[in-house]
Order: sequence, then structure tokens, then C-alpha cells
Amino acid sequence: MNLKIPSALSDKQRVAGLLRRYWAVLPNGEPAYTGSRFERFAGGGDRPEVADHFTSEDFIAVAALSVDVPVQAVLHVLEPTGPNPYSSLLSRIPTDTELAEAEEQHIAENSPAWNLWRSLREVDGIGPVGAGKLLARKRPRLLPVYDSVIKKVFERPSTDLKFWSHVRSALRAEDRALVTHLEHVRDLAGIGKDISVLRILDTAAWLHGKEKGLNTEPRN
Repeated sequence: MNLKIPSALSDKQRVAGLLRRYWAVLPNGEPAYTGSRFERFAGGGDRPEVADHFTSEDFIAVAALSVDVPVQAVLHVLEPTGPNPYSSLLSRIPTDTELAEAEEQHIAENSPAWNLWRSLREVDGIGPVGAGKLLARKRPRLLPVYDSVIKKVFERPSTDLKFWSHVRSALRAEDRALVTHLEHVRDLAGIGKDISVLRILDTAAWLHGKEKGLNTEPRN
């Protein structure tokens, strides 16, 4: 199954306008969308000193994308009893690899990324969407955000275990034309090259879905 990208997302000027709106700052200095702080909050989840372990800042960042993780679940991840399984898996996921450049083994079933997602989703109060957003916070260039709106915009199946792989294929297709398109849109929007192409795709798709009335869950 291919990633079905809406034709509306090929309009560079329109998409750049959506991105500018999302990353806008209000007159009072607050972000128009708190989600625009997801990757930049506290310097990012993949900065070297925290890249291989979760922090309270990561849970605040996913809260900016409307994931409300109960305190008990946060403590379970931050203060596990015994060896930390989450840090062990995080340390095996590369921080410097773009999804378009990644090998399938980086995202395949039973890869460290897959096993970390599965471990986090099993924590009471996190679930699959929260787990995915935590991973996207820690590895923003390798692992994309996924939620119910993205699922509808890209017409994903009810049981969707190939999203990472299909995004990777879409990015690599036609000599990486989609990557070039997303980079161009990012430049037009003027939001900064530190925002990954994965996040450009995610945000553009989410805002498109919001305009189409596909948002069944909020994303601030």
C-alpha cells in the first residue's frame, strides 16, 4: 500500500501559507499553535545530552500535541524500577539518520524503534498515538508523527503497522522528489531548517485534514 498524499499538498504556496499560520507567534508572544513548540521546546528531544533517555520535557512537548499522559505513566517511564528498558532501546536508534536515508532495518518490526514503540504503548495511559509522538520527539528526522487525522488524510488502513515504511518509500520515490518539495515549502514558509521534512509533511497534512473537517481529536 502506497502513501496516498492529497493533491492539495502539492500546491507549494498554499502549503507554505498553512505552515506560516501554524508556526506564527501571536501579538502577546504566545504561539498560535502550541504544537509548533513540539520539536523546539527546551532545545529538542534529540539534543546530545538527552537523546538516549526520556525527560519531563519530552512529556511537555507531546502535551503540546494534545497527548495528555497521566503522571503515573510519566513516572513509570522516567523512573522505572531496575534497568531502564526505554533508554536501552533509545540508545540503539540513530539520531543522525533521515527517514529517506534510513535502511528498512531501522524501522522494521522488531527494530529498536519498533520495540520501543511497542513498549511505550503498553504503558497504561500512553497508548499507540502517545508512544509514536514520544518517539517523534526523540528522533524527529527518522520517525513521523501519527494520529487519527493523519490516518484519515493519508487514507491508512484500520490496522496500520506499515506507516513508517510507507512514508519512507514515498520520500525515496522519484529521486526523492517529495523531500525536495517539502524542503522548498519549508523555505517558502520561512520557519527554519531545523524543522524536519517529516514534520513539514505531518503539519501540512494535519492542517489540510483540519480544513476538511477530519480532525476527530485536537492538536493544539
